[in-house]
Amino acid sequence: MSLIPATILTGFLGSGKTTLLKRVLTEAHGQKIAVIENEFGDENIDNEILVQDRDEQIVQLNNGCVCCTIREDLRSTLSTLAEKKRKGELQFDRVVIETTGLADPGPVAQTFFMDDEIAETYLLDSILTLVDAKHAEQQLDTRQEARRQVGFADQIFISKADLVDDASVEALAHRVKHMNPRAPQRRVNFGEVPIAEVFDLRGFNLNAKLDIDPAFLDEGHAHHDHDHDHDHDHEHGEHCDHPHHHAHDDDVKSFVFRADRPFNPAKLEDFLGAIVQVYGPKMLRYKGVLYMKGSDRKVVFQGVHQLMGSDLGPKWAPGEKKGSKMVFIGIDLPRQVLLEGLEQCLA
Repeated sequence: MSLIPATILTGFLGSGKTTLLKRVLTEAHGQKIAVIENEFGDENIDNEILVQDRDEQIVQLNNGCVCCTIREDLRSTLSTLAEKKRKGELQFDRVVIETTGLADPGPVAQTFFMDDEIAETYLLDSILTLVDAKHAEQQLDTRQEARRQVGFADQIFISKADLVDDASVEALAHRVKHMNPRAPQRRVNFGEVPIAEVFDLRGFNLNAKLDIDPAFLDEGHAHHDHDHDHDHDHEHGEHCDHPHHHAHDDDVKSFVFRADRPFNPAKLEDFLGAIVQVYGPKMLRYKGVLYMKGSDRKVVFQGVHQLMGSDLGPKWAPGEKKGSKMVFIGIDLPRQVLLEGLEQCLA
């Protein structure tokens, strides 16, 4: 059986997760989706679109999708679903996990790597985060959970943008980009998102495409990611000056490390191992393409909290400029310690 793709849907209370989910479930895309909801969500999805028996934990939706509520831990719920699929009792092509608005997506993501049975059955595709344009500034100011959700995202949807003026949405987009430069952003109304932007994003694929604009966090040169946000790119070299942004000193920050010299593999492994031991809980997402001494192939690595993995990527192409590029997104990470430590791991 091929791996079942899984998507984690997160976002603060009232950001529109349920609206997006209803839309995805009722759209005619021909896919059967199993939805796992945290039970104490702010608004259950069931009232309108479920056909259900109150005692059963797993219910069939009237369009053939499946919906269940986590009453125990996520691992056992995923395991039960997979077993029912194997036995032919349930039909579904993919899983969406809707977290409660206050959840840290980290432990949910880790479930897919920590447990052998789950890792052999499911493929974590991506973490989608909804950010509510009307309330996000206040939520990001006051709630670390909201900031963590932004830090974890592979794709960010800004909802309710129609309720605020353009300048506010711009300022929010900019702030979020500083917190997480690797997640493309898109504005959505009433959950209207093309299915292609929700599924099969491969945010957790270990591949050589590192989704950050290499110049993004250079001092005095913080422009938007040129791959994604064509509405409001700054030209290269144009100084971006958003007065609102500097008022926020968010604890979720990102920084990029680059080097042209190759890494000494043993030194790098020791250093990253030590860093993850100490700062793992504060490291939300980190990812990189590495130039290793003695290897003719790129090494791709990424991690969530204390879990870190690496893979051999493609060969360096003839004439391609070799170098390493890593992005770290975390809470109050000691930037200097990391940058100097990585520098010392170069050959």
